[in-house]
Amino acid sequence: MPGRPFVPGGAGAPPDGRDFDRRDPRDQDPRDLDRRDGRDLDRRDGRDFDRRGDDRRDFDRRDLDRRGPDDRGDLPGGYRRDAPDYVPGGFRRGDIDVRSYDDVRRARREYNENGRLIIREPGRVIVRDDDRYFLRHDETERFRLLDRDARVERRGRDTVTIIDRPGGYQVFTVVDDDGRLLRRYRRGPDGREVVLIDNSYAGPPRSIQQDVVVLPPPDIRIPRDRYVVEAERADQGAIYEALTAPPVAPVERRYTLDQVRYSPTLRARMRSVDIDTITFDTGSWEVTPDQAQRLATIAAAINQAVQNNPQEVFLIEGYTDAVGADVDNLSLSDRRAQSVAEVLTRDFKVPPENLTTQGYGEQYLKVNTQGASRENRRVTVRRITPLIQQQQAQQQPQQQQQR
Repeated sequence: MPGRPFVPGGAGAPPDGRDFDRRDPRDQDPRDLDRRDGRDLDRRDGRDFDRRGDDRRDFDRRDLDRRGPDDRGDLPGGYRRDAPDYVPGGFRRGDIDVRSYDDVRRARREYNENGRLIIREPGRVIVRDDDRYFLRHDETERFRLLDRDARVERRGRDTVTIIDRPGGYQVFTVVDDDGRLLRRYRRGPDGREVVLIDNSYAGPPRSIQQDVVVLPPPDIRIPRDRYVVEAERADQGAIYEALTAPPVAPVERRYTLDQVRYSPTLRARMRSVDIDTITFDTGSWEVTPDQAQRLATIAAAINQAVQNNPQEVFLIEGYTDAVGADVDNLSLSDRRAQSVAEVLTRDFKVPPENLTTQGYGEQYLKVNTQGASRENRRVTVRRITPLIQQQQAQQQPQQQQQR
C-alpha cells in the first residue's frame, strides 16, 4: 500500500495520550510505534519500504505478491487488504505541500492491481475500473490546511484529527487505516456531541463501484432555474431556497456519504446552485482574491441554513472542461472543490465540518464543447443532509411545487 501504513498502537498506551508522539501517525516510523509495546515489526507484509529520498510512497508490489495467507492483514469488519476490490490509499501530512499541478504530476505514482489502474498522488487516490475513473481524497487535508495546529491522535485502528473552533467547539474527523472517512462530529463546550457524517453505519469498507447507487431519474416538477440555480443571476433568497429545499423526489432510506458522492441519480434528488461567479484558469485550482468575494452570497445562505440547523451538510462539487486527460481533470476538479470550501470557511466563517467536497472532472459539462471553456471550470453546491441523515431522509418532498 503506498504511503506508510498505520500500525495499531499497544494496548498499554496511556488513554489520555500523555506519552503520545505528537507527530502525525502517517509520518511516524512504524518501528517506533511497535517499540512502544515491545513488539518487533514483521517485514513480511510489505512494510519494508524503499527509503530513497521522497519516494517512500513507492513500494515493491512483488513483496505484496509473496505474502502468505497469514500476512494479508485484515481491516476492521473482516475486510481484507488482498480483496480484489480493495482500493489502496493512505495519506501523509506532506501530501498537502503541492503548489501547482506540475508538482502533482511529478509526485504521481501508478501501478496495477488485479487489472485495475491505481493512481496515487498527493492527497488523492484515483482508480480506473471498467473504463471509469473514481477519486478518493484525504478527508483531513482541508482541516489541517485551515488549522495548522490540528491535533492527530491514534485510537485503536482509527486516526482522529481534531481542530478547535470558536466558542469552545471541537471538530473530530475519524478515518480508518486506509484514510476512509468513518465519522465527523462536533463536540460543544458542554461535552455534547453532534454527528454530522457517519460513513460507517453501513458496515466495512466497500469498493467504490459497490457504492454506486442506481435510481430512476427524479421527476422534476419545478422550473429548471429553480432546480439548478445560477448564482450570477439569482438573489440570496433564491439561493437560500435551493440550499434548504427538501428532495424533489422521495428518499426511501439513509445513504452513506460515499454513496452520495458516487451516485449521480441520488444526488439529483437535491437542488443545486451553480456557482458560476467562480471560474478557474487552465490547470489551476486557485480561487483568486477578486473572485473570492463573489462567494459572499453563497456563504450567507449556507451560514443561515446552518444557524437554523447545525447538522446541515453541503456538498461542494468541482468540474473541469473537456480539454486534457481524464485523470488530470478529475484531480483538478477535486482540488477546485476543496479550494472553494476553504475560502468559504476562511473568508466567510462557514463551519468547515458542515461542508464536504468531491471532484467530477469533465463528466457533467455545462457548455457542451470539447474545447477550452471557462464556464465548464466551475463548482456547484447542494444540500445533502436528507440523503445522509436518517431523521432527515424520512422527510417527504413538497407536495405542492410551482410548475
